[in-house]
Amino acid sequence: MRALKDLIDELPPELQQEVRDFVEFLLEKRARRPRRKPKFDWAGALRDLRDRYTSVQLQHKIAEWRIGEQ
Repeated sequence: MRALKDLIDELPPELQQEVRDFVEFLLEKRARRPRRKPKFDWAGALRDLRDRYTSVQLQHKIAEWRIGEQ
């Protein structure tokens, strides 16, 4: 597999500039995204179901709910 730089070097100058612009856009987009700790405010939301289902049954039930099966 050829290196990215080698591939870019084969492009004409105007396309090399497009690649540069796109890479700069990706870097800026990544830098703007705030780094936050994950929230766990959903934890315990299914607590009332723990006596009715095992963890595996609950996983299957949740999958059914997601796709709308009854």
